[in-house]
Amino acid sequence: MADLITSSSLRERLRAYTTARVAMGRVGSAVLTRDMLDFQLAHARARDAVHNGLPEGAFGVALHGQPVVEVRSQAPDRATYLMRPDLGRRLNPEDLPRLARERAQLAIVIADGLSATAVLAHAADLAGAVIARAGRWRVGPLVVARQARVALGDDIGEALGADLVVVLIGERPGLSAADSLSVYLTWKPVRGRMDSERNCISNIRPPEGWSIEAAADEIMRIAATARLLEKTGVGLFNGDVTALPAG
Repeated sequence: MADLITSSSLRERLRAYTTARVAMGRVGSAVLTRDMLDFQLAHARARDAVHNGLPEGAFGVALHGQPVVEVRSQAPDRATYLMRPDLGRRLNPEDLPRLARERAQLAIVIADGLSATAVLAHAADLAGAVIARAGRWRVGPLVVARQARVALGDDIGEALGADLVVVLIGERPGLSAADSLSVYLTWKPVRGRMDSERNCISNIRPPEGWSIEAAADEIMRIAATARLLEKTGVGLFNGDVTALPAG
C-alpha cells in the first residue's frame, strides 16, 4: 500500500507552492513508477540543455531593430567548453574584428552558457523588453556568443567601448528547471573584472520564475543606478536601488 504521503490532495497542495520534488510516494522501498519516469524525463531535459549548443543563426541577422553579431569563445567545441571554463571566458581573437568600437552605452550579449534551452526560450523576448525600456541609452548590436561564460561579456563590452554590458545567459539546469535564464550586469566591462563587480538576476523563467516584463524593469532599474554611481556589484548596494526609476 502506498505510503500516506502519496495522498493526492497533500501532493497537490504542496506542488501549488513549489516545483521541487516533494511528497514523492513509495511502495515498500521502491519509488512510484510515476515519480521515477518524471525524474528520468527531467534528467534527460537537463542533459540536453547542457550538451546541446545554440544553433547558428538562431536569432537571424537582426532582432528588435538591432543588428545581430555572432562571436565565439576560445573553447572550440562543447566538450572542451564544459571541461575548460577558462576558455569560455575569453573571446576568440578571430571574432574581435566583428565588434567595431561604436561607443555603445549599453551592450547586450546573449550567451548560451549551460542551457541553450533557456536562451532559445526567453532571451529574444527579454532583449526586446530591455531595448524597449532603454530610451536614454545608446544600444549597440546584439551579440550572440557561443560556448560562453559570464566573463566573456567583459571582452565583448570592452571591444564595443560600452559603459554597461548586460549578459543574458542560460543557467546551469536543475532537475525542475532546465530553461532558467540569468542576467549579469557589469559597469565598464574590461577583461579581469571580478564577479563581485557584477549584479545578477536569476531564475527568469515565466511563469514559475521572473516574468520577462518584471525582469526587464529590474535590469533597467539596476542600470540606472549603475550609471548614476558608475559601478555595479557589491558596491552598488551602498545606493538605494529600489528608490530610483527605471530607464
